[in-house]
Amino acid sequence: MIKNFIILAHQGKQYIPDVTKAAVPGIFKGRPVISGIRINEKKLAGICPVDAISTGPVSLDLGKCTFCGECSFAFPGKIMFTADYRLASNDRDMLVVRENEDRPISVDRGNIRSEVHRFFRGSLKLRQVSAGGDNSCELELNACGNVNFDMGRFGIEFVASPRHADGIVITGPITENMAEPLRICYEAVPHPKIIILAGTDAISGGIFAGTGALNRAFADNNRIDLYVPGNPVHPLAFINGVLDLITP
Repeated sequence: MIKNFIILAHQGKQYIPDVTKAAVPGIFKGRPVISGIRINEKKLAGICPVDAISTGPVSLDLGKCTFCGECSFAFPGKIMFTADYRLASNDRDMLVVRENEDRPISVDRGNIRSEVHRFFRGSLKLRQVSAGGDNSCELELNACGNVNFDMGRFGIEFVASPRHADGIVITGPITENMAEPLRICYEAVPHPKIIILAGTDAISGGIFAGTGALNRAFADNNRIDLYVPGNPVHPLAFINGVLDLITP
């Protein structure tokens, strides 16, 4: 018994009482801030392997960003990644961080469909679809339900069947082979239903964007209710994003 108490004391409290105010370790790369100092913008843009950085003025698209941090390593005075994990939005343009704009990323409440609050507040069942994912985002979404984050306390849970779901969460870049299964899964979800893109690959295709291996027609032709950037997506980013979406 004494050994058990020693172990508990050593591990500390793992349960997060308030996921909206939790702190993350310093190594976490969250919302970046871009300063106005003058640099070689062409060189900065050339560092990014996924063309997430634009110039004149400098901006960084979190829907494309792999959060590798190479830009901040090369130009630490220009780009700094903060510990802000509130990265989700229902406005794709909100994911573009611009020079000299230190603003939080948020959900546009005026752009939320009325049925989302009417049907899903307090209870949201989601079917997760790995559309060619590498299991990193999938692992983090699984972690949303563990004892640390306990997403289920908000009535948000993953279910095994799309017929039991209120919407789908897509991870992965949506490969050609998964395009049709994804469509079938979505059609099996009863109306009304929502679509969440979780992770860089799902939002833009990530490092595979523009290749013949992908079929992005589903994401391009359907209304997306929530974008959650990350590579992989952090549980706190996902939970807070979904709560902002379904809570009036």
